[in-house]
Amino acid sequence: MSSTEAQNLGAMTLAEHFTELRRRLVRSALALIICTIAVWNQFPTIFALIRAPYDNVQGPGSNAVLALTGVTSGFSLQLRVSLAAAVVLSSPIWIYQLWRFVSPGLKSKERKWAYAFTAIAVPLFASGVLLAYYVMPRMLDILFEFTPTDVQNVTSVESYLSFFLHLTLFFGIGFLLPLILVGLNFAGILSGEKLRAAWRWLILGSFVFGAVATPNGDPLAMTFVALPMIVLSFTAVGIAILNDRRRSKIRAQEDL
Repeated sequence: MSSTEAQNLGAMTLAEHFTELRRRLVRSALALIICTIAVWNQFPTIFALIRAPYDNVQGPGSNAVLALTGVTSGFSLQLRVSLAAAVVLSSPIWIYQLWRFVSPGLKSKERKWAYAFTAIAVPLFASGVLLAYYVMPRMLDILFEFTPTDVQNVTSVESYLSFFLHLTLFFGIGFLLPLILVGLNFAGILSGEKLRAAWRWLILGSFVFGAVATPNGDPLAMTFVALPMIVLSFTAVGIAILNDRRRSKIRAQEDL
């Protein structure tokens, strides 16, 4: 490790790291609260978008019913939906705050890359959420097929909302994983060579992701979901390898 890197990593004490973390968390929380207030009155529109995949599988003779249970369920539902929308709306802010917390351990040029990661992370996360939204009606249709013909499936809104949020979060984080790998490489935690050596696992993980996302077993649909993950993962490997070579050249020049 060069002296410059040591200075960057050692510039802050443990107490200062905790203070910095608290500052970033407070700013992220404030952004979340402001966005929650901003979207509160838009609940009908947002909830209509959330329940649309459920409504799309409600054909003639369907025996599935979406219902609220409990006196406070209406308020709880609006609060959860508003918070979920606020997390998405404030994502540029909390992602930026996350990178700002990581950036003290990076060189000044690498911090500029961190800002680029922030700009890339938001559309990547949104792409994963949109893909989840696309496959969700098919997943619901398959799951509802297990309901016996003489039984009415009364699905609580809370249960459906949890399913919706978990699935969209799963897809969103899935699309962010390649970017996280690059971030770990820039932070010096994961080398490009280790990523390249794990290329088989990256492909396998992408297809497992596709299989989970398309439970109907359609190989074409599974491939459709897995291919973007493979492309993103191998792009991350390439960037990590190039970054390692760049760092090696810098260290060689500093040692002269």
